[in-house]
This record gives sequence, C-alpha cells and structure tokens, in this order.
Amino acid sequence: MSEQRFSNVVISALEHIDAPVVVTSDEIDAQLEPVFDRLKFRPGLLESLAGVRERRFWEPGLTPADVSAMAGQKVLENSPVDREEIGVLINTSVWREYVEPATASMVHNRLRLNRNALNFDVVNACLGFLNGMAIVSTMIESGQINHGMVVDGEGSRDVIERTIDRLLGPDATPASARDQFATLTLGSGGAAVILSRADLVEEGHAFLGGVSRAATEHSELCVASPDQMTTDVRGLLTSSLDIAKELWLAGQSGEYFNDDAVSLYAVHQVSEVHTRRVGDVLGVDQNKVPRIFPTFGNTGPSSIPMVLSKQVEAGNVKQGDRISLLGFGSGLNAAAYEVIW
Repeated sequence: MSEQRFSNVVISALEHIDAPVVVTSDEIDAQLEPVFDRLKFRPGLLESLAGVRERRFWEPGLTPADVSAMAGQKVLENSPVDREEIGVLINTSVWREYVEPATASMVHNRLRLNRNALNFDVVNACLGFLNGMAIVSTMIESGQINHGMVVDGEGSRDVIERTIDRLLGPDATPASARDQFATLTLGSGGAAVILSRADLVEEGHAFLGGVSRAATEHSELCVASPDQMTTDVRGLLTSSLDIAKELWLAGQSGEYFNDDAVSLYAVHQVSEVHTRRVGDVLGVDQNKVPRIFPTFGNTGPSSIPMVLSKQVEAGNVKQGDRISLLGFGSGLNAAAYEVIW
C-alpha cells in the first residue's frame, strides 16, 4: 500500500546507542595511500565529497543480535511499557551474522520477552526501520497487539576492513575503487522504538503514518554481500532525487513536506551531497535537517531513529513539533512518515 494512516498509534519510547571505536577518514586515507598513488586517486574524498570525517566501529566480537538487544534493553529501561506487554519484536538490521535463524529470535531471547510475542526480521536495506514501524502500527491499529518494538543494530567494521584489504590488492582498478567508495562511508550504531496503542500510555508521540514509493527498476544500483558492497553513486543519487519528487507529490495529502508545518526532518544520512540535493528537491529548510553522517557515517536503517533520538536527547524537539521521517533504501524504495511529538 502506498499510503498508510494511523489514528491510535504513538511512539512511547525511542532510544539509540553509539558504537565506541572512532575511525577517522584520515586514518582510512592513510591505509589506502599505496592504492591512491597507484590509481592516481586524490585522497580526502571521503571528507571533502561525502562529508564523512569519521565513523564508528563496535569492538571485535560483538554480533548483530548483541547490538540490537542492547538497543532494545535501553528502550525498555526508559519505557512505560513492561517487557511482558510487548506483542511483537521486529529486527531490521542489514548487518547479519546468520542467514537463519532470524536475528529477531536471538534478540527476543536476550530481552526475555513474552513467549507469546511474535518475532521476525524485516530486511529492506536502509528503509527497514521505517517499514518495521509501519508493520507494528498496522498490527496495533487492527487490534492484534497493544505494544510492539522495532530494533536495529548495524556494524561496519568487517565490510570496511575487507574492502580496504581488497583495494590494496593487485586486482584493484579505478572502476572497482569507485564502485566501493560508498562502502567506506558506512558507520555503526543501533536504535530501538516502542510503539503503543495511544489510550494505553499516559504520554506518547503520535505516529500518523505516511507514504511510500518503489522504483525497483533501480534495484541493482547498490548491491551488497556480507563482505562487499558495490554502488553506482551517481546513478543512485539521480534515482533517489527522482523518487523523492514522487514522494513530495504524494505527501501533499499530509504535512510530510509542508515546510511551514514541519519542525524537523529526520532524513536517512548518506552523505552531504545526497542530503543537500534531496532537501533542495523537496524545497525544505536545510536548517531543519540535522546531520549525523559527518561523525557517524551512514548507519543504514538505524540512521533515521538515531537522528531523531539524538535531537530529542539534545533538547531540540518540543511537544507539538511536527517531524518528517524520510528514508531511502537500495532496491530502490523510499518512504516518508509523520510524527507529532
């Protein structure tokens, strides 16, 4: 369905977690100096072009389930909802340890959720967290559950380290280096949200629903395996701008892109070029689009909830603010959702 509207769903808790190990773009440039010299590449593009000064890694040995469970535990500790009341757990991580079982099953176990609670993964590239929120909201609205949780844990250490090793090898070419450039902008992080039936919590923030669009003719512009991601950066940017225009038109039925009404845009963080160009296409005030990619990189599905959670934590969101959650995911899919804080 391209549009979903919810009348009885609120965000009752939202939290994020930051990975502890800071890795600067200067450090990555230093490691890649031999290949830059050989391929005649100019160092510094990660910061000057993408705007990513640094990104973060988890300590070695931490798993996707560990990170998602850490985010889930934090949101439970700061929620009015008891863990026994959670009716569904959805994990949306792109980062995976296994093909099966679902990461959600391990997170469910770590969080000691009720045996009656459904648990499953939703994987849709960087759009997964918003998709998970929509699924939980649909279940609440239809009366299937009263409360649900969405979690996400992303780690970029392995794919970045393997990409550096590959680029330092003898088979690296200018084309393969360009195709893997976006991989080096990836970051690590985690987030979790609890959505609830509005009349069951004293304080909540209305999740009103939103619109989505698919442009799957572009499904091979960004393709990833556990140790390698190749991206047509220019093609992905162009197609993202096209689908953003479609979302803008579809969103006129709500307040998603009414810049006079929106106080904050929590946008999927890819790069400075992507963020600014999307904002320009939608005609939004760039001062309403907080950036975290300069110091956290592209944290995938956890990016949007991390932006919003950090703004709340910093005191930059007040009661009654209208917030637009805007995401893009390889495939290509896009969605925009409304929140009244």
